[in-house]
Amino acid sequence: MLLAPLPLMALAPAVFAFDGANDAQAGIAHKNTQSNSADLNAAQSVKPNNDKEDQISFSADNLDYDSENDIITADGNVNLYRDGYSLFADQIIWNRKTGEVNAIGNVRSVDNMGNSAFGDNIALTDSLKDGAIENLLVILENGGRLAAQKGSRVNGRLFLDSAAYTACAVVDSHGCDKNPTWQINARKVVFDPDKKRVRYEGAVVKLFGLPLLPLPGLSHPAGIDAGSGFLVPDIGYDRNNGAELTIPYYFRISDQRDLEVAASLYTETAPLIRAKFRSLEKNGAFQIQAYGTFGDRLSPISAVEDSGARGYIEGSGSFYYPDDWKISGSLRLSSDRTFLRRYDISRDDLLRSNINIENIKQNRYFSINGWAFQTLRSNDSQSEVPIALPEIDYRQIFNSPIMGGTVELQANSLLIARPEGQDTQRAFASAKWQKSIVTNMGQLIDFTLLGRTDIYHSSDNLLTDVVLYRGASGWQSRGIFSSAVDIKWPFIGKAFGGVQNITPRVQIVATPFDANLSIPNEDSRSLELETSNLFALNRFAGYDRFEDSYRITYGVDWSLETKNVQVNANLGQSYRLSNRSSIFPDGTGLANKVSDFVGRYDVRFKDFLTLSQRFRLDKDSFAVRRNEVDATIGSKETYFQMGYLRLNRNNSLQLEDIADREEIRLGARVKIGKFWSIFGSTNIDLTGQEEDPLTSADGYEPIRHRLGFSYDDDCLSFGLTWRRDYQPSGDARAGNSFLFRLAFRNLGV
Repeated sequence: MLLAPLPLMALAPAVFAFDGANDAQAGIAHKNTQSNSADLNAAQSVKPNNDKEDQISFSADNLDYDSENDIITADGNVNLYRDGYSLFADQIIWNRKTGEVNAIGNVRSVDNMGNSAFGDNIALTDSLKDGAIENLLVILENGGRLAAQKGSRVNGRLFLDSAAYTACAVVDSHGCDKNPTWQINARKVVFDPDKKRVRYEGAVVKLFGLPLLPLPGLSHPAGIDAGSGFLVPDIGYDRNNGAELTIPYYFRISDQRDLEVAASLYTETAPLIRAKFRSLEKNGAFQIQAYGTFGDRLSPISAVEDSGARGYIEGSGSFYYPDDWKISGSLRLSSDRTFLRRYDISRDDLLRSNINIENIKQNRYFSINGWAFQTLRSNDSQSEVPIALPEIDYRQIFNSPIMGGTVELQANSLLIARPEGQDTQRAFASAKWQKSIVTNMGQLIDFTLLGRTDIYHSSDNLLTDVVLYRGASGWQSRGIFSSAVDIKWPFIGKAFGGVQNITPRVQIVATPFDANLSIPNEDSRSLELETSNLFALNRFAGYDRFEDSYRITYGVDWSLETKNVQVNANLGQSYRLSNRSSIFPDGTGLANKVSDFVGRYDVRFKDFLTLSQRFRLDKDSFAVRRNEVDATIGSKETYFQMGYLRLNRNNSLQLEDIADREEIRLGARVKIGKFWSIFGSTNIDLTGQEEDPLTSADGYEPIRHRLGFSYDDDCLSFGLTWRRDYQPSGDARAGNSFLFRLAFRNLGV
């Protein structure tokens, strides 16, 4: 006997709870057709008992109960819940005798992992875990979609026939249906929510509706976390190794550790193996990556060809300990000088390894550092490359101890050793006092006093080729005292529809003569006057050289900010007050009593244009001694970039650290469709005899060209890149390279 539908309460749908072990009297009106409002209210007052795993609770607009057949029919916004599983539908019929639950119309089933399955009709057991589904659509946790004509769920696992998977959008921005960019069609699909993994039988990838390639044994994670499995292969070709196929495999060891192993197969040389391990620990993290192969190699120094094991290893890590202690380090080591270039791993010509122990407090710093270097330059000897170990540095800041200023104490020591070259040891202690004031007229005045004592010891000084760098052998010492007053006077006002700031600046520095040239120069070799060091107390980099002079430095800073335009500019020069010869070498801009002019400006117009230029002008002829320009024009999707550098410093040829050169870098990307773009770049060495009289170059030597196209949408990225390298080095030959890139979203492993 069927009862009439129970009316819906005015404020909310009815909520019921049923215990599978009890009869229908638990929480629902009896078959008595004379049910009154009190019976209904009592039924609605029953709440789910979460302690009972076999309890089903649901809500619906209307409810019918056939007590003779023990069948419950719910209509309108029906929601069933049991043990983490939910079922939504327009209508649900539950046969309590057989335990069968049939859902009809706008059906959605959600498992205890949050994965949703949609269908026209679903027949389940009353556990809501097992059953059959027609016209199935499954929405995975990672946003991917599985669709099938029919499927079944057994013990929580979904088995699908004639299924398709995609991570792409199936509607456009206007809400209209569209075909996905890619999808996987398969004969059978098994989705395991507990393992969060989807496995395929007879899988084929379709790209833009066309079959691309079969993927036997394909599986991938269904959740947001990665899982073990194969990654998308890389395909390429280059002049050194021939055609290339790289097959990577990803191991998810745990939530904190993973390992990626890849094999690269070539047509012209032996295979290459790569492995990368990453680990996240409780107090830090580290990663290490290694490459290895066995093959022929050609030395760029001797031009002798041999064969053997080749490889490269790199790693880095940082660990934190109580009381603000940190240990960090990095490692880079190659078997030979051309391995990185031949296999297109890196184009660095110097590899640095480092170990660092440091403690950082609010006003205190302590560190122990060590460095080792490996040169990959064909004209450098590894035996002359230094090892710096250890460098010990301690600094302490005291606030307001003297006249309201700050005092910084520093102690530093360093040992530099070479297998076949000059060895140097250094130690110094310094004290620096600084105070800043603002006058009633708005001037900002900074006072600085510095005192430092250095002790050096060096040996084998004659093995250093450049005389200016050697210093005197044996024990050497010096004392440094320097003082400075720096005055800035900003003027701010409206201009050009915005706000401008003009700040004249004057600095006076007094540093008595010290024994610079008797001290070995290890860390103050690279020097050039520019806006970043124009007002520095010591314009030498590092500690081994200190500018001993009496000088005045003057300049102006200007900035403008409007609604669409931002401009920052600097210009300055310095003048030495003493007649003593300078210790700065020619070509630095500081060798004479009056320095060159240095300046810089940065311009930004909306998000369309950025332009910056750094320059140095000869004090007498206004010849451009340094000209460095960087510009970007365009939007994020279509833009042009340019970088230009010309160093014409009129320097001594014996100092490689300030050698002249000229080069240009160009790059562009143009959007040619909604998802398509083309791109290209070039690096050209323009150094000629005007910059370097000893060069044989004609002033136009291409370094590298690159040209390609790419496609990028919300679920697919692929492209083809052509590159030509013009400069060979040993067995890293010049020639063409091609790289094909393909990546599917939510189809990593």
